[in-house]
Amino acid sequence: MRAAHQLRCTGCGQVTPPEEIAGDFRCAACGELFAVEYPGWAGAAPPNPGALRWLWKERRSSLAAADQSGVWRFRELLPIVQEHEIVTLREGNTPLYHLTQNAERLALPELYAKHQGMNPTASFKDTGMTAALSVAKARGFRWVACASTGNTSAAMAAYAARAGMRSLVLVPDGKIAWSKLAQSMDYGALTLQLKTDFDGCVAVLREVVRRAPVYLLNSVNPYRVEGQKTPAMEIVEALDWQAPEHVIVPGGNLANISALGKGFAEMHALGLLPVLPKLSVIQAEGANPLVRTMHEFSGEKLEPVEAQTRATAIRIGNPASWKKAVAVLRATGGTVEQVSEAEIALAKARLGAEGIGCEPASAVTLAGLEKMLIAGKVQRGERVVLLLTGHTLKDADYTIAYHRGELLRADEVAGPEQAALAQAIRDSRRDAVACEANVDAVLRLLHARDGGTA
Repeated sequence: MRAAHQLRCTGCGQVTPPEEIAGDFRCAACGELFAVEYPGWAGAAPPNPGALRWLWKERRSSLAAADQSGVWRFRELLPIVQEHEIVTLREGNTPLYHLTQNAERLALPELYAKHQGMNPTASFKDTGMTAALSVAKARGFRWVACASTGNTSAAMAAYAARAGMRSLVLVPDGKIAWSKLAQSMDYGALTLQLKTDFDGCVAVLREVVRRAPVYLLNSVNPYRVEGQKTPAMEIVEALDWQAPEHVIVPGGNLANISALGKGFAEMHALGLLPVLPKLSVIQAEGANPLVRTMHEFSGEKLEPVEAQTRATAIRIGNPASWKKAVAVLRATGGTVEQVSEAEIALAKARLGAEGIGCEPASAVTLAGLEKMLIAGKVQRGERVVLLLTGHTLKDADYTIAYHRGELLRADEVAGPEQAALAQAIRDSRRDAVACEANVDAVLRLLHARDGGTA
């Protein structure tokens, strides 16, 4: 028998059995999203935190597929399917890097990056997709579907292919990186480019799943959150079961902060974590609905925006999980910040200079951290973890355009107040250099790059 769990509406609190949920995963009474909860935890004896930590560590040496997954290794905290129903590509177990160069530059000794771009399809979406698609397969669905700016579609298509299922992808025409689109095509998805934006794709998909036996795998699906909460366990495990003071995440559809907030809160409630970290969200200036709702409406309502940013993974103007995100910000004492296109591009280059490549949407975390330090929202002695959501090869064209000086418009780095930013961008560029095919020419360039001291 499947592990007992239930779905509770985050708006009105109504509890609905999982098998009665269909369509777009919204409450029939109030239209809000659901959250997975485990009522058995309340009446059971508290788990032994030490025993769980030992078990999860021991599983890393196991050859079983579920144990090799950084999601299902923690399956005691997401009992949503039985082990034989799990669909996995060995996701999770991603590295936590110490950002030595940026830590020194910012005088922030304990600065880390949790790189979710090291997942099988190169983004954090895999951790949620293994959970939600496993539920879809267990419930007997043949088709799964999503609307996407790229990463969700790649993950869904891969896991559906792995499970022997069929997948439908709706993407906004011309508004996602080709490398991401290529993934969903390669994994066999029926990929449709709609002449609209991401929010328009979502509207179409909601009607599709209402009228056809298709299982929705966008972030409104509460089982996605269950998988996406597991990086919280990996972070504190890597820090010897101590919480960082601050975790900073990019803000797109806002399921990420919702999931991590749930993971940290559950570990705290079960005695696995002594204190909660602050969770904060960074958005692009041109796609900043959460920043606006927190600053202008104190988190009480959201006004959608027409999203415009080159960081395509967070080009979302009407995020579905905004209420969950607001709840996490309030519960943890986190904050919101926005950054410009130029700040995003420079932050991405600065991460790359440490040998850590990420897609543009990931780099908003480093750019936002710098603003938070200036504003006093992060203190120099704190331990800070930046969440990097996607690999640099997710949008290689962006990187090439940046280093060739073709990415940013002149007005984006103009004016005396931007002089330092513009100079930092020029200093960080590393375009490929044309060179004659002889040793002397190579040595001259090597000598010049080394400041004339080679």
